[in-house]
Amino acid sequence: MAVSKNRTASRDNKQVVSSNQSNSNNQLTCVVSKDTAIEGSFQADQDVRLDGSVKGDVKCSKRLVLGETGKIEGTVEAQHAVIMGTIEGEIVVKETLTLKSTALINGNLSAKGIQVDEGARYNGTLKVGGPVTAR
Repeated sequence: MAVSKNRTASRDNKQVVSSNQSNSNNQLTCVVSKDTAIEGSFQADQDVRLDGSVKGDVKCSKRLVLGETGKIEGTVEAQHAVIMGTIEGEIVVKETLTLKSTALINGNLSAKGIQVDEGARYNGTLKVGGPVTAR
């Protein structure tokens, strides 16, 4: 049985919506939709699908999926990450970082393991392997 919770807040004509849906493993997933803009830090203790934009740091204790329309300006920390969108800032992933063909990263990347699809772009230093810790 799927659980759905929605929260909406409006400020300066910007709408912020977050919703929780259960996935196949019966765990909650936070979804940030395409036209959503968040200013400030964003933290989640569950899987996150981000198709909107965040100006601030993003910390996800599980899996972060940044969709093609997703954009983050800030430091990203996650257990696992799949990136299809744009990140302006440092990325720290404790396990596997996957850069899909549409990914564009401007900043340093650090991960235990990495998979880079043809077409993915990043500008910065890359550190793979060993223990991964945030600054």
